Amino acid sequence: MFESLQQFFQRIDNSKVFQSFIIFVIVVSAISVGAHTYALPVWFENVLLWLDKAITLFFLIEIIIRYVASKGFKDFFSKGWNIFDVIIVVGSLVPLAGSSVFIARLLRIFRVLRLVSMVPELRMLVNALLKAIPRMGHIALLMFVIFYIYAAIGSMLFSDINEVLWRDVSIAMLTLFRVATFEDWTDVMYETMTVYPLSWIYYLSFIFLTAFIFLNMMVGVILEVMNNEHQAFIDEQTPEGDKPATQSQLNEVQKQIGQLTELIKQAPIK
Repeated sequence: MFESLQQFFQRIDNSKVFQSFIIFVIVVSAISVGAHTYALPVWFENVLLWLDKAITLFFLIEIIIRYVASKGFKDFFSKGWNIFDVIIVVGSLVPLAGSSVFIARLLRIFRVLRLVSMVPELRMLVNALLKAIPRMGHIALLMFVIFYIYAAIGSMLFSDINEVLWRDVSIAMLTLFRVATFEDWTDVMYETMTVYPLSWIYYLSFIFLTAFIFLNMMVGVILEVMNNEHQAFIDEQTPEGDKPATQSQLNEVQKQIGQLTELIKQAPIK
């Protein structure tokens, strides 16, 4: 009985129509949450309230279907996206009443993020970003060192010119962040050039390091991880029999062919 119910739910869960309908409900949920930010008639507020309850109930049923369609508790919660969806759905069950109204609406806003878990391509992008963060962290640490060095130098040289921008290292780092984002950075440079004509070297070298070198390093890391994640996504979507042979598999086949050739040569001719 349970196996037949599980197979039925698996067909529903794998149905493209069902997946498309879930995405549609997520979009409607996002629109309804945004509608609450406007001044609306009382009757429309009531309609949105009942719509929110219906959406919450649908998401709860959808999670139950996916759980039953899985291979069990361990298999279902071994996937991070399933845990994410359960947290969002359970959080949506917080009633819209009393002091918890703000928290309940805030949790309902995060239901829009379920769009990421429902679209495989978006999941691939998020997975690539999460996997790139550790490697990006080392680049960010190196950037912090460069920021700190330049901030200390800038504070020692330019604090007398403009104390608001260069008073200490922390303020100078904020100023350098402004320079790195090209937000009116020339005004900062021209102000110091009135006292130190060669101070443009300070700014251009800093911009060259941060905006060109480190930024391109960040982009390179993300592209490499995304390329690996995209290849893994293609391999996951490709049936086992249609996957091209890897280099190691080809080498193994060539080795076996060589062994067979040697055996044939050594075999006595009758």
